Amino acid sequence: MECIFDMKELNDPATKVEPLIKDIQTVLSVSYVIAVAIGMLFNFKKFSAFGINIFEYADVLEFLVVPFSDVVILLFTLVSVVVAYFILKLDLYWERKFPKAYDRLSMGMNKKKWYGVIRYGSVALVLVTYLYISASTYAKLEKRNLKRQQESVLRFMDNELLKGIIIGKTKDVLFLLSDDKIKAVPISAVKDYEVK
Repeated sequence: MECIFDMKELNDPATKVEPLIKDIQTVLSVSYVIAVAIGMLFNFKKFSAFGINIFEYADVLEFLVVPFSDVVILLFTLVSVVVAYFILKLDLYWERKFPKAYDRLSMGMNKKKWYGVIRYGSVALVLVTYLYISASTYAKLEKRNLKRQQESVLRFMDNELLKGIIIGKTKDVLFLLSDDKIKAVPISAVKDYEVK
């Protein structure tokens, strides 16, 4: 009988490492997409607290760096993914170690074929709800903190001055809270600005 596997190939470290690298690449790619989505949510909520639809002003490339532009968003992203992962692992551990108690709590539904979909779907729903509430809270806190900031003075190309609090910016537009009104100022029109 001829062996279809080469023993050298089975013991080769490269054979063991390749699947691991592919898994790491997949996890990193999915994590980045999740981070971008969370960053978009937090950025949207922050600007919408001031009545600005950031999607009208920002381009796609700006959203790709949003999770890394604010430490708070990055921390929420990391904590949220880690907490969801541990909740799921705790649920699986509980089902494995205490099957009778888990069976009673789940009312026997854990024996159904579709239970896996319910399990992962409920963790995803809790995570999305948590993120939405967190993003809303973040937006309220940012709005309160921004209103406490000192005013900046923008100097336009024609030397006109405009005072206000800088809310944020995109590649092309600077958002300014001036006299309780939001102004979208094209960055190309601004000569310089200073914080008083």
